[in-house]
Amino acid sequence: MFLQNTAAALLAFLQAPTQGKGEALANGLSFSKFLHDMATFDWVVLIILVIMSACSWFFIIFNGIRNAIIRSRADKVVREFWEAGSAQESIRAMEAQPSGEPFSKIALDCAVAATHHQKADGGTLAETLDRSEFIDRALRQSIARETVRLESGLTLLAAIGSAAVYVGLLGTVLGIVHALVSIGASGSASITTVAGPVGQALYMTALGLVTAIPAVLAYNFFARSNRLTLSRFDDFAHDLHDFFVTGSRTGGEANN
Repeated sequence: MFLQNTAAALLAFLQAPTQGKGEALANGLSFSKFLHDMATFDWVVLIILVIMSACSWFFIIFNGIRNAIIRSRADKVVREFWEAGSAQESIRAMEAQPSGEPFSKIALDCAVAATHHQKADGGTLAETLDRSEFIDRALRQSIARETVRLESGLTLLAAIGSAAVYVGLLGTVLGIVHALVSIGASGSASITTVAGPVGQALYMTALGLVTAIPAVLAYNFFARSNRLTLSRFDDFAHDLHDFFVTGSRTGGEANN
């Protein structure tokens, strides 16, 4: 019994400092402690990461909503154009579409080019460019313009996805340097003294990753989604070219 009591007392004696150190270490690694102990350069890095994250999420939400609207309306817009009774009715149907709808804008640009070339028949323009080439150039310009609009924000998402990790790493390196200087000034090198400040500095790397990962995933998703939309632009443009040059639709869906 005496040996058991002695062993229990010795175990409690050994565990007491460890538990105290563990609690101190946990408190030193808390996020609230990290915010409280942040230096000026830490705040600068944190503000940069917050701005980058806000811009990233803005374009993620904006592009997501816009792409969803374009995809949901694409079939309807194209069908309304081809199901109209005449070219004039098709043009009126396209003019009734919302201002940001890309398929209707491509069709209207093509119609304007065809009308402009027809009015210039016999003039210098008609002699320089035939009808097919003139309409083709108008379609290319229209698709290029809509492509730029469709890809707005992707460059920023790519930049944030590649740079946010390094910004967070910079904050971590500066935080570790600051922590080591503080530890050296205190003259204490215990695990509790070292792990707390160094662990707090690693929060910057975590924040950088939290900022970068959504931007990278969103960029890859939108890049693939845009490729599919651009493919539909090209298909529609080819059918429009045939329609305004020959007067009939000769594309794959001409018989539908």
